[in-house]
Amino acid sequence: MRHVDFSSLHRSTVGFDRLFNMLDGLGQPEGGTTYPPYNIERTGEDAYRISMAVAGFSETEISIEAHRNVLTVKGERANESTGEGSELLYRGIASRAFERRFQLADHVEVVGATLKNGLLHIDLKRNIPEEHKPRKIEISAAPAKAKQIEANTVN
Repeated sequence: MRHVDFSSLHRSTVGFDRLFNMLDGLGQPEGGTTYPPYNIERTGEDAYRISMAVAGFSETEISIEAHRNVLTVKGERANESTGEGSELLYRGIASRAFERRFQLADHVEVVGATLKNGLLHIDLKRNIPEEHKPRKIEISAAPAKAKQIEANTVN
């Protein structure tokens, strides 16, 4: 993947460091981890959903935390025994712990989360405050100045 150098933009912009750092990190997954796989979808105009494949994890083994603009999802399986007299010959279902972080845009809040059929669904909603929404400014015509003709009257 081609690397883009933003150093020239750093000199001419102020306050966009976080944006440039996010763009730098787009091509590199966090630490090279790809587990668990996830989807991000738009479910409405200002609604989004993150779906993560967390087969084998229960609600008590998953924690979700939103702090500032970072959503962190952690999963840690409790040690489970296979039962008396049985021996696990092959483990194909992952039981490793995981931690996924998602950068959220400003004013995006977590609405709720559900775990169904091995998929963790996290619903998000963007709530932009009224003072940050664009507003239309009406243009009014400038009042016409009335011209007065002064007449010099001699008495």
